[in-house]
Amino acid sequence: MISAGDFRNGVTFEEDGQVLQVVEFQHVKPGKGAAFVRTKLRNVITGGVIEKSYNPTAKVQQAFVERRDMQYLYNDGDLYYFMDLESFEQMPIGADALSDNFKFVKENETCKIVSYKGKVFAVEPPIFVELEVTETEPGIKGDTATNTLKPATLETGATIKVSLFINIGDVLKIDTRTGEYVERVNNK
Repeated sequence: MISAGDFRNGVTFEEDGQVLQVVEFQHVKPGKGAAFVRTKLRNVITGGVIEKSYNPTAKVQQAFVERRDMQYLYNDGDLYYFMDLESFEQMPIGADALSDNFKFVKENETCKIVSYKGKVFAVEPPIFVELEVTETEPGIKGDTATNTLKPATLETGATIKVSLFINIGDVLKIDTRTGEYVERVNNK
């Protein structure tokens, strides 16, 4: 058990059958009345965010969310197969547990599998990945007056916006959280 007065960012607890993570917290001591803890909580399974106030002495059951490194192997329809790096055991995970930024993950990449009581609810791809551009239009020489972007298709099939000087065959470092390219890794 953990009291609301001990809340910190990242603390995970279970309440009313939901697993919640503290995103923001603030201890409030008004001039009149009792002190309370104002929180912003994220449901780790559904991703929804709520705001709630607690009495600092209120007790909640702490939840232990497990994060394991697993290697993405392949997909077969709606099932994506991951391998545990220690036991080499394969685990199928449904497409509903994958986030939108999973489109930047290619085979053999290491991801974090997030589970609670054995139920997988999220797959976190690496923060940065390097992917090759497979399709994009050539940039027009001299068109540098503005920061113009063009679409580019990556080797995983994902489409992102890139600068005009990016060409087919260039390898880009992609930030999977934002879906934007950070830099060009090589210049072929």
